[in-house]
Amino acid sequence: MPPRNQAQRTAAPLIPEKPTLSKLRDAAARCRACDLWKKATQTVFGEGASRPSLMLIGEQPGDKEDLAGHPFVGPAGHVLDEALAAAGIDRSDVYLTNVVKHFNWVPAQRGKRRIHKKPRYSEIKACRPWLDAEIAVTRPPVIVCLGATAAQSLLGREFSVMRDRGKFVPSELAPFVMATVHPSSILRAPDDASRQTQKQAFIVDLRIAAAQITKLRRAA
Repeated sequence: MPPRNQAQRTAAPLIPEKPTLSKLRDAAARCRACDLWKKATQTVFGEGASRPSLMLIGEQPGDKEDLAGHPFVGPAGHVLDEALAAAGIDRSDVYLTNVVKHFNWVPAQRGKRRIHKKPRYSEIKACRPWLDAEIAVTRPPVIVCLGATAAQSLLGREFSVMRDRGKFVPSELAPFVMATVHPSSILRAPDDASRQTQKQAFIVDLRIAAAQITKLRRAA
């Protein structure tokens, strides 16, 4: 059993009373609930519409996001922007965030590159109160988890993105919740043809979310 202080490390005590996005962002900037802050440049909190039609949740900020302090501004973010536009989703109506708010990385064996490292369960658990607070404050009707880490963190460890991508699944997070791949996986495809195929499949998934948003608006 881990030491008592380690077992209880979580960001929960840092969540402000009567939270707003501004208050949460300020508080998260000082978060030390896990050790990822030690190597990160800064906390990268969620950004976007205060009352979004769609919340997109990824794994963690990447190298570019860590330096800029904003989510989804690197190469994967560019893929996401293009896919959102193709799906008919206005990014200004979206809230973008990650399950972990600090960049977790290891140095490359050669050169100065910082290589993404998947966060541990304990780090995801420590950071979860921030995400729960973001969802509570913004109240998105549709949530899309991007990639296996986000999906399994929020929908259970047995969830398979490859099996259930593009399908709405029961969840207490929001009225409509689904998962798809992370746009970074498209960048890792072996060739241009594969990248285009995977990108089109990603757009198809986002169009399902877009169609649901349209239905909700018509019913309102």
